[in-house]
Amino acid sequence: MKRALLSAILLVFACTLMAQKFAFVDSDYILKKIPSYKAAQEQLEKLSTQYQKEIETKYAEVDKMYQDYQAEKVLLTEEMRKNREDDIILKERQVKDLQMKYFGKDGLLFKKREELVKPIQDQVSNAIKELANEGGFAVIFDSSASLNMLYTNPRYDKSEEVLQKLGYN
Repeated sequence: MKRALLSAILLVFACTLMAQKFAFVDSDYILKKIPSYKAAQEQLEKLSTQYQKEIETKYAEVDKMYQDYQAEKVLLTEEMRKNREDDIILKERQVKDLQMKYFGKDGLLFKKREELVKPIQDQVSNAIKELANEGGFAVIFDSSASLNMLYTNPRYDKSEEVLQKLGYN
């Protein structure tokens, strides 16, 4: 009796699971088709390059200070050596702080990325939610973000439909 009841419950669960509709999208593909996303990425790359050049220039200055110090070290008094070493350490610390300001967790580049890219990602996310609600999908997977999707049937790819909802394509 218990086995029959357990089998019936498992059968109902399996049928319910099989009755669910699933689909997937490729968010990288979708984002690359959106011109404003491409422009945002280019702007972020340009800003990142600018910040990186500034950091490299400042590190070159620190390196030059250190090389000059090494060349003149034997001619300096103990107090002068200490002052020069402190100057080099201070300059290096300032460059590291600047690097964190630009590239850190809450740095300028991160904030700019959120300002430029997040609204676009939110639009895509909302379009996917609309598609899920309209199509009665229980789950929509992202094939670009998951390494666990070993096979996807192109028939269930809804990326083009998301682009149509967004007005692209």
